[in-house]
Amino acid sequence: MLRPTALNETGNHEGFAFAGHAVMTEQPSRGRSKARRGGGAARRSERTQLRIETARYIERNIPNFELLTAEAVEIIEANADKVLQEIGVSFPDNPAALRLWKEAGAAIDGDRVRIPVGLARQLCGTAPSEFIQHARNPARSVHIGGRTLVLAPVYGPPFVRDAENGRRYATIGDFRNFVKLGYMSKWLHHSGGTVCEPTDLPVNKRHLDMLYSHISLSDKPFMGSVTEPSRAADSVAMAKLLFGDGFVDNNAVITSLININSPLTFDAVMMGALEVYARANQASIVSPFIVGGAMAPVTVAGTLTQVLAEVLAGIAYSQLIRPGAPVIFGAFVTSIDMNSGAPTFGTPEAAQIVYGAGQLARRMNIPFRSGGGLCGSKLPDAQAAYESANTLNAAMLGGVNFMLHACGWLEGGLASSYEKFVMDADQLAILHHLAKGVDVSENGQALDALEEVGPGGHYLGCAHTQRNFQSAFWRTDLFDYKPFETWSEEGAKDTQSLASERVKRLLDNYQKPELDQGIDESIREFISLRKEQMPDSLV
Repeated sequence: MLRPTALNETGNHEGFAFAGHAVMTEQPSRGRSKARRGGGAARRSERTQLRIETARYIERNIPNFELLTAEAVEIIEANADKVLQEIGVSFPDNPAALRLWKEAGAAIDGDRVRIPVGLARQLCGTAPSEFIQHARNPARSVHIGGRTLVLAPVYGPPFVRDAENGRRYATIGDFRNFVKLGYMSKWLHHSGGTVCEPTDLPVNKRHLDMLYSHISLSDKPFMGSVTEPSRAADSVAMAKLLFGDGFVDNNAVITSLININSPLTFDAVMMGALEVYARANQASIVSPFIVGGAMAPVTVAGTLTQVLAEVLAGIAYSQLIRPGAPVIFGAFVTSIDMNSGAPTFGTPEAAQIVYGAGQLARRMNIPFRSGGGLCGSKLPDAQAAYESANTLNAAMLGGVNFMLHACGWLEGGLASSYEKFVMDADQLAILHHLAKGVDVSENGQALDALEEVGPGGHYLGCAHTQRNFQSAFWRTDLFDYKPFETWSEEGAKDTQSLASERVKRLLDNYQKPELDQGIDESIREFISLRKEQMPDSLV
């Protein structure tokens, strides 16, 4: 039965490797004898020592897909400038922001900010084109920007789902499980943020437990809280206890999601969190949250115009707070079903917006966030697979640098799915392989194989195949390719059943990464003190 605790099954699947196979980073096993062993027993022991792999962030060796013509780009950029100057953006309940904008040269009318043509883009010029987000395990730090792609899990759902227990409100136990799954997943580079919303904890305190879960249960990079400025400040304070004040002052160790309240509204809560992170030199994803037809025009060009205007204003504001603060150009865009009003995912319009927004971000020379394993399905079924695959492929081709929701997203973002988490994570390996491009080295050309086999032969036994068969093709850790008879004899399991088994194996084999005891104690003391300072609250 799947519960928010480790589960009882064994196996060797994603995130595991055995000695003798290539690994990129590893966490040594606990309790292993330091005594030297000899003979066959030693070799068998080495082969069976569990290691936890994390693939390095993706570096693309393939071109980005450029959908927009040069004329289309110029039109969208000119229209975005017109929106900022003539329509303006709103900064409600934030007099400090209005003062900063006025000092920078914007026209202020109530909470409306009208930005002269060129001013926002000029301010954005101080944002770095790429940056490193440091992990507490330096081997797992990530480079964000340029030709890279960093994959992070699902973010934000209040519900969770698994095949045995169905849909239910998420708990802190579920949250910890998803952090563990992310840590054990080879193809994920980032631990993420609110992988699900732990509804069993007070709203004003749960961010402390969530952040501690990322810090203690994983050594991958993580995201901070944005639901209230003081919670962002707590995130920075905890990061300083983990990394040290001086290191945090000079390096990005947190990346956080700052959503714009589209259309064209920058609410004080999100801007307050942005202000905290920018002042602390920590990274923010400035991201319009758009459902086309409801929060943006129904056309691709109209939506891209709004996206660009909002991102320009948001990133410019971060640079008003602190020039040089790291930022990411965000674009979370979906469309609406005009019959039901429900959001849709994996559509051609969404792909076009990802491609177009990627071009706009590259012209600004700022890292780009979009994509993910997005779907509107209620179950990890065929609809979920089609929609997620469409979104993942568009993100790869569109030049996304930071992909949130890369695995686990279900039901339009209302649920984090255990099974879909591992199904998606398996597919992320394909993005790694696609990004490599085509090998045209001497080995890649394989002329020796062609010469050896000749007409009418086969390649199974040739020398080239023998040298390359272990790494020749991508291999799933989940899908079933057995003959029908074998598959039937083994229970005729569908993909969701296989994924359920994988979840249990991963959680049962989870190994907690080492954390300095003194640092751990200082963070837990901070959490205890902060909880004592405020009564429980539902807001």
